[in-house]
Amino acid sequence: MRKLLSLLTVCAMVLASVFTFAGCSGNDSSGGSDGDFIVGAIYINSQNDTAGYTYAHHKGITKAMQDLGMDPSKQLKIVDNVPEDQTAVENAIDQLAGQGCKVIFGISFGYIDAFEKKAGEYPDIAFSHATGYKSNDTNFNNYFGRIYQARYLSGIAAGYKSLKLGNNNVGYVSAWGTEYAETCSGINAFALGVKSVNPDAVIHVNQISTWGDQEKERQAAEVLIDSYNCCVIAQHCDSAQPQIVANEKGVFGCGYNSDMTEQAPNAHLTAPVWNWNVYYKLAIETVMGGKQLVPSVGNYYGGLSQGMVDISPLSANCEPEAAEAIALARELMTSGEWDVFSGVKLTFSGAAGSVAVKKTDDALKTNDGTVIVEAGGASVDDGVIQGSMNYYVDGVVAD
Repeated sequence: MRKLLSLLTVCAMVLASVFTFAGCSGNDSSGGSDGDFIVGAIYINSQNDTAGYTYAHHKGITKAMQDLGMDPSKQLKIVDNVPEDQTAVENAIDQLAGQGCKVIFGISFGYIDAFEKKAGEYPDIAFSHATGYKSNDTNFNNYFGRIYQARYLSGIAAGYKSLKLGNNNVGYVSAWGTEYAETCSGINAFALGVKSVNPDAVIHVNQISTWGDQEKERQAAEVLIDSYNCCVIAQHCDSAQPQIVANEKGVFGCGYNSDMTEQAPNAHLTAPVWNWNVYYKLAIETVMGGKQLVPSVGNYYGGLSQGMVDISPLSANCEPEAAEAIALARELMTSGEWDVFSGVKLTFSGAAGSVAVKKTDDALKTNDGTVIVEAGGASVDDGVIQGSMNYYVDGVVAD
């Protein structure tokens, strides 16, 4: 009996060690299992938004976590409605650090200085900041994408609509203008897309000089329609208000961040959208695997080719030629044959079913005639698109 008990004891110890080893196979660098890995996020608006900027980020983080077999209801800690205030952001970071987060994402440009400071204070936490430009050598990076490519595609849809309506006035509600390359490059790319179809189009920019103010976004769209007779309203701002106004006033629009057809069913054409989950999955997986964020991932800048950016499905409000022209432009960009800010202009022509694209060497110029890229020249460097594009291209008017 004693021998039998001893044998059973040994077997139990062996089984226990096997299960312990198996349970540790998914450990992160902190020694906890994947089920213990906590992700932190700081949002400028509410996690419960149903459209727009914060909604797109929240959707991306939760999808990435689910794809990795994680449970966002237990493993995602959020501090939302955090203004771009140094103290507020630092307090949010401290709160998430205290909750055991191993990686913290901040989605608003104005969080950048707080993230830089706290990355130094918490060397064991990975800090990842959207739309920014700062980073360090270990645990702090920035991430963004070639959303200008998607904006060009949405501009094609807007250009066909303006051509159909016989109205060359296209409006654009923007949080900021030439102060930030992010907004400026988006405006320029959209304008070039519009003019690839309607060369006589004028893009009127109404800048509201703030993020996340829905009332100002609404007012800006109303001015573009009522005072400038704009037939399409595009946007680089957080909410669906410009599209809602377009719907109310019987014009059309291109949203941003999410498909806004539900909010503006009779107006919305398409929207440049982010597939943030592409980056979030990469970042979480990297940190969970015990690797440092910056040497492994670096500062991320994905585009159409990586699936990081795209446009929402074209609505029934689009002209029939738009889908064909967009497909042609997409192929040129994803193949690497052409990009938006080069000295080669695309022109689309032909009826539905036979749309063709023509490439013409043509200098990229600012709206005051300054040559940015000589005719036939390669696209401007990524650093220009991300950091120093502080001019509007030909056809853009800041109203």
